[in-house]
Amino acid sequence: MQVFRGIPERAQHGCVLTIGNFDGVHRGHQSLLAKLSAKALATGLPAAVMTFEPHPREYFAHENRPRRLTSLREKIQLLEARGVDRLYIARFNQRFAGLTAEAFIEDVLIQGLGVRHLLIGDDFRFGKGRTGNFEMLRSVGEQVGFTVEAMHTVDHEGERVSSSAVRAALAEGDMPHAARLLGRPYSISGRVLHGDKIGRTIGFPTANIQLKHRSPPLMGIYTVSVEGLADKPWPGVASVGVRPTINDAGRPSLEVHLFDWNTECYDAHLRVNFLRKQRDEERYDSLDALTAQIARDADEARAYFAQNPL
Repeated sequence: MQVFRGIPERAQHGCVLTIGNFDGVHRGHQSLLAKLSAKALATGLPAAVMTFEPHPREYFAHENRPRRLTSLREKIQLLEARGVDRLYIARFNQRFAGLTAEAFIEDVLIQGLGVRHLLIGDDFRFGKGRTGNFEMLRSVGEQVGFTVEAMHTVDHEGERVSSSAVRAALAEGDMPHAARLLGRPYSISGRVLHGDKIGRTIGFPTANIQLKHRSPPLMGIYTVSVEGLADKPWPGVASVGVRPTINDAGRPSLEVHLFDWNTECYDAHLRVNFLRKQRDEERYDSLDALTAQIARDADEARAYFAQNPL
């Protein structure tokens, strides 16, 4: 997959295009991408996705910004796995936000991306003041020679699939529900960093995974599997939180205790799959009390894997 940072001034080739944030790349996104790939195959054109960085809601609403389900790197990997040929990452800034709907169609879609067929949600709005809509796109397309197709909301087991629904499931600690909406367990990927190494002094060494954002969509203690260490997922127990008993630094961290793993893994890039929430994060009166609780958490996770082997 080719990745372009920004929109070209003039397209070299045509494309079949879809547009969106694609946060989480959930089942709804996957259905859209399957249609995109099928249309691209039928027309002999590349399947292209245009997305935004940052998320437009992050740009407009600093205080109420949504908690990201995926980092940009994770999104790129998930889109590539779904057969996307080209990914255009538009920098959502003051200039981009100020584009009129007409300028967006002419400068971005026609001149920059060479769109031949556009597949979008039927509620898609664009341009300054959100004045552009599906009907405007279809009308312009009829005049200049590109077609527009509406993609309707996807339901799974009677529920509308959306990034907001995934966030709600994660906030409630309902990991099976989140997995059903995503079509896979929710995961966070990141590089293993050096930490303060307190875990190894109490018998529970942890891999400290770099979090890309300050507000992860889930917090607490989880049964997890970890990819990137061996030729199969590795079992463990993880904490996502601010470590109130240790230092309560305010910035969340992701720490994973890997069962029966004795090899250093610094700088490895791992994917942590969240299979089951065990409890919320708590503050303890002493390090001994915390250690005893970690032991219980580890026993609970091991019992899960005894019943559900990887």
